[in-house]
Amino acid sequence: MTKILMVCLGNICRSPLAEGILKSKLPQNNFTVDSAGTANYHSGSQPDQRSIAVARKYGLDISNLKARQFVVSDFDSFDYIYVMDESNYQNVLSLARNEDDKAKVEFILNETYPNQNHPVPDPYYGGNEGFENVYNMLDEACSIIAKKLN
Repeated sequence: MTKILMVCLGNICRSPLAEGILKSKLPQNNFTVDSAGTANYHSGSQPDQRSIAVARKYGLDISNLKARQFVVSDFDSFDYIYVMDESNYQNVLSLARNEDDKAKVEFILNETYPNQNHPVPDPYYGGNEGFENVYNMLDEACSIIAKKLN
C-alpha cells in the first residue's frame, strides 16, 4: 500500500482538493491519500465551501474530509509528502528527524514543472476563480503523480 499526504497551511483549501483529485485517479486498494495542514487553525473543520464547490463541479465529493495538523509521525505513515508552497515546505522540513524524512517532501507542482518549486497559490482570500485555477493546477500535477505511481 502506497501512502501519499498532501499538505497546505490550514488543510481546508488546497490540500483537501489535492487529496480528492488524487484519490479519484488511483485505485483505492493500492493507495491511501490523505491531507493535513501545517497550522491547526481549522482542525476538525470540513474544507472551505469554495473547495467543496469546485470539486463537486468536477464530480468529486470532498465534503466529508476533516482538517488536521501535520505531525511528526506522518513521516512514518506516508511514503510521499506533497506540499503546496515554500512556507509549507519549510514548516514540514522543520519537523523532519533525518534525511529519510526530508527525502519524502516535495513541492506538488514539481511534478508539472520539475525542480522549479512553483507554489500553488492559496485561494482563501480570493474569489471563486482562484479555486478553479488551483483545481486545474492540482489536477494536472495529480495526473502526473498517478501515471508515475500506477
